[in-house]
Amino acid sequence: MSQQEIFDAIPHRDPFLFVDEIVQWNEREIVCKKTFTGNEFFFAGHYPHYPIAPGVLLCEAAMQAGAIFLSKYFKETHAPTEKGTPVVGRMNDVKFRQMVRPGDETLLHAALTDRMNDVFFMKAKVTVGKKTAVTFNFACKMINEKDESQL
Repeated sequence: MSQQEIFDAIPHRDPFLFVDEIVQWNEREIVCKKTFTGNEFFFAGHYPHYPIAPGVLLCEAAMQAGAIFLSKYFKETHAPTEKGTPVVGRMNDVKFRQMVRPGDETLLHAALTDRMNDVFFMKAKVTVGKKTAVTFNFACKMINEKDESQL
């Protein structure tokens, strides 16, 4: 998936876009890649003498992968005139297991586990090499960006 296709799928942009490319996608899951270069804005102040990527931003990266998955899933399972943007409603069972440092390439895994109407339940995992950095579950709701009453 090209950078433009990522831009078309989710509203995130630099400096808050944490997906570099789509590695794999099917009807149940997506795998994306993000390489942390060390030039990201947060490394300057998050443990500056031993920089590590903030865990909450690793979660954000995995949820962005999930949002890309849901955008494609939503387009394929709804009428072309219907639109929605996935917005996170909750995170559960977050476990941080491995630090991510400048230069690390991460894989962002997000898988659909259940759906109830316009709410999608997903599980996520961020890996560095063969090590798991973060695991968690989250839920997203598809909303119309122009209707703030849905939030």
